[in-house]
Amino acid sequence: MELLAPAGNFEKFETALHFGADAVYLAGGKFGLRAYAGNFSNEEMEKAVKIAHEKGKKVYVTINIIARDEDFVGLKEYLKFLQDIKVDAVIVADIGVLQFVRVHAPNIAVHVSTQANIINSYSANLMAELGAKRLILARELTLEQIAQIRKNVPKKVEIEVFVHGAMCMAYSGRCLLSNYLTGRDSNHGECVQACRWKYMVREVSREDELEVQEDEHGSYIFNSKDLNMLPFLGELQKIGVDSIKIEGRMKSAYYVATVVNAYRQALDILPKKPSKQLCNELLKASHRHYTTGFYFKDEKKQFTEDSMPVQDSEFVAIVSRDCDGKTVELEMRNKFSVGDVLEILSPDTKILNKKLKIEKITNSSGEDVESAKVVQEKVTVPCKFMLKVGDILRK
Repeated sequence: MELLAPAGNFEKFETALHFGADAVYLAGGKFGLRAYAGNFSNEEMEKAVKIAHEKGKKVYVTINIIARDEDFVGLKEYLKFLQDIKVDAVIVADIGVLQFVRVHAPNIAVHVSTQANIINSYSANLMAELGAKRLILARELTLEQIAQIRKNVPKKVEIEVFVHGAMCMAYSGRCLLSNYLTGRDSNHGECVQACRWKYMVREVSREDELEVQEDEHGSYIFNSKDLNMLPFLGELQKIGVDSIKIEGRMKSAYYVATVVNAYRQALDILPKKPSKQLCNELLKASHRHYTTGFYFKDEKKQFTEDSMPVQDSEFVAIVSRDCDGKTVELEMRNKFSVGDVLEILSPDTKILNKKLKIEKITNSSGEDVESAKVVQEKVTVPCKFMLKVGDILRK
């Protein structure tokens, strides 16, 4: 199965490739559903496609807004640009946009977004007839339902599913809550995640408010747990899934590194199950409590008791120059000091989770210091591990 990772900006794109993604999905400044991600300029996108193709990887570009007539202004020119730089596919949600792409950029493959709400074989086959190369199925499906769609759709049409990340309280992510409460349209990429807020209710004739009483689901009545299917990739492979997708273009580069690395390691040992240690890797990135979503018919377990994510580790530095076996150059992200013991996050399984004790820190001016505390300053520390550019240290 293809491992598909989010790339909210160029740093996250490089991180996803370094930690083993087979493909990334990203957006330009318009037409995507993450308007407040860093996103990519045309120049950055062209560069990203070139780098990915040189590494044998793929780039998919989101054009997945639910479009109004005015949203088509400039789309023809944008599609010509994407076709010229040879992106591997565009991801669309709107059937009108799908048809527009087929007419104006016939050389670009089309993937149909989860926002299109594909939950049955008839919709799936219609999308295939309209020219879709890949179908990203709705998150509301069970394993059995996905298997049935796979059986009923031509083999040349690929099936993609989400395996990790935030779940939306609305059907396949088509939500009006953000727009209603704040004027920011989630269907145009501006979601404020209003479903994560804590809500109050009051009796209509009274001025005072009564807080929703907490039951076994808590009082965050719209707020879902995060999806995590790491232990069950074998089940997805057996039913014919072609691509597994990680949510998170708004998440940090550290999140991308941790999650992509865990899924890469798990895919590479199939049909073997991931170890408990590998599963615990996903506790080290920011997350809400985990769920398997709708895959095993346990929807009632998806509510979470608060909106605050947690994580067991902190991202403190990224390797900015390959280690020479004696010292390594690091770009500081969070403070660390002499005496700290840091853990290595690397796609190299021989050094993954190894510990590096910081015995000395030399700053960019060549001075020995007790702590690295200037964000993004490059410092040098003694290191015996053969770390590579892009590897991460955490604590």
